[in-house]
Amino acid sequence: MNKDQLQADSAMHQDIDSDFSKIIDAGLSRRRFMQGGATAMGLFLAANPLTQAVAASAQPNSKLLGFDKIPTSTADTFVVPEGYVAKPLISWGDPILQGAPMFDESGKQPSSAQAGQFGDNTDGMSFFPLSEDRALLAVNNEYTNYKLLFDHQGQAMTADDVKKAQAAHGVSVFEIKRSNDGWEYIKDSKYNRRITANTEMMLTGPAAGHDLMKTSADASGKKVLGTFNNCANGETPWGTYLTCEENFNGYFAKPGGEQDVHQKRYGIKDDSKYQWYKFDDRFDVTKEANEPNRHGWVVEIDPMDPTATPLKRTALGRFKHENAAVTVADNGHVVVYLGDDERGEHIYKFVSRNKYNPSNQAANRDLLEQGTLYVARFNAKDGEVRGTGEWIELTYGKNGLTKENGFNSQAEVMIFAREAATVVGATTMDRPEWVAVHPETKTVCCTLTNNKNRGKKDNQPVGGPNPRANNKYGQIVRWNEANGDNTAATFKWDLFLVAGNPTVHKDFYAGSANITDENMFNSPDGLGFDQGGRLWIMTDGKYSNEGDFAGMGNNQVLVADPATGEVRRFATGPIACELTGLAFSPDQRTVFIGVQHPGEKDKPSHFPAGGNSKPRSTIMVVQRKDGGIIAA
Repeated sequence: MNKDQLQADSAMHQDIDSDFSKIIDAGLSRRRFMQGGATAMGLFLAANPLTQAVAASAQPNSKLLGFDKIPTSTADTFVVPEGYVAKPLISWGDPILQGAPMFDESGKQPSSAQAGQFGDNTDGMSFFPLSEDRALLAVNNEYTNYKLLFDHQGQAMTADDVKKAQAAHGVSVFEIKRSNDGWEYIKDSKYNRRITANTEMMLTGPAAGHDLMKTSADASGKKVLGTFNNCANGETPWGTYLTCEENFNGYFAKPGGEQDVHQKRYGIKDDSKYQWYKFDDRFDVTKEANEPNRHGWVVEIDPMDPTATPLKRTALGRFKHENAAVTVADNGHVVVYLGDDERGEHIYKFVSRNKYNPSNQAANRDLLEQGTLYVARFNAKDGEVRGTGEWIELTYGKNGLTKENGFNSQAEVMIFAREAATVVGATTMDRPEWVAVHPETKTVCCTLTNNKNRGKKDNQPVGGPNPRANNKYGQIVRWNEANGDNTAATFKWDLFLVAGNPTVHKDFYAGSANITDENMFNSPDGLGFDQGGRLWIMTDGKYSNEGDFAGMGNNQVLVADPATGEVRRFATGPIACELTGLAFSPDQRTVFIGVQHPGEKDKPSHFPAGGNSKPRSTIMVVQRKDGGIIAA
């Protein structure tokens, strides 16, 4: 930036600060702030630049965003900007293991077929290069839709049907290669692997071997079968994949039994729509009370070794994990940011005990086994959407995590991390989902998707980073750690954007100043930075296109400039889908985007094959026609 630009920028912020001061001097309460609408919100955001970043004042014509924004869509297709092309790479049911059959729409294929096929409902994913033109994709398969999986739509389940459903979950690892037409997957690669709800895994860290982890099938408390409801992901600098177990509770049932306080906090109920407990005793809590404790973790997988045992890293805490955003702090410690995706839950940070060694990757393999887990408390003055924060240590014996408060060891603090966060006074958040760390500035962002309970429950007050009651639209909170140190104990935060609908609302529900009728959306979910520092936002929201959501159309992918706050729509998905999962090739000339559950709730989608075909979860490959950098 030249001297004239700096002077102009300084003058602009002096004007904004002056207006902002007038609002503060007028004694703006939270209620008046809420009534002030988008204009007041814009002033609050613009007055709060973070280190190395200008606040979200929605300056147009970003030099970082080099594509033409696209309109909303309600079509049953995947839309990208002019000059781009999008093609399916792989869909649910495509064979990835040798001998696996092709997808059969009848729903009558046995569990053995699904065990060799790409799993259902693609979610978080990572790209692991093998060479310039070959790579591995590790992809989460979050859950499955029984109406599509079975010919009987889940109404006549058998033991093999349960095995089939379990095989549709987990993680798919497969090789891809670059061709003249883009990228394609290799059906019979030696790297291809399915990790399912029945794959043997090892528990590591402070909870491994604890009595609460032991079952009739595992007296050691260290061996566990399976991973499921894998939402988003992370990847480590030493080349491993992190898959995150989210709504694991939905697979367990305690029929006829009353849930204890721990089971209630984690959402165990007396029935489960998946019906696994009827055929697999592991999922019947009346028979295996400790089995739920063995799920809800971050799992580390070596994608390069199909024989490697996945490792559940209990030092990162047990809750409904969304993703795991990994960065290496300047002091060498590995930091992992984590969101717990439920209304009124929390944001966490793990700091490794040992330091990363870039010259010896093998020495890094156990960095996630030992360290300290922290939870965030956000502080703000009444009515402000900026402030300071602190990371509160979740260590046995500290901050009230004692026997008097129900904790007898560090293992119990990790197993019941949610309850530990409550004891230490962490801030309840509006469904914290994906976390992303800027590749250069190390600024951290987290999507807060929505929260119908905000303002309705005593422990979920309106204010700070959660400034709206009955939050239908969501927001993105961002923070900078003290002195740029990702291991620091304190931080400064603000809101990068507040989603809303300015065509329907004129108050705070219209959104922040960088939300307009040309880029509006609801429920930001997936999040990630590319190497150029663009912030990619994926949505999992309401697609009714009416009422509060009028004009928003299908779910979408947007790209934002962190410096100017400008947001542009980059892609829209087919009918009733969620757009999720984001992975870039190292040259930044390809982006992989997941289309999850097209046609959910019997909506009329036939994506991607069209005609009268079943809708299938699919990974799309997006490239520029001229071969250039994506979004540049």
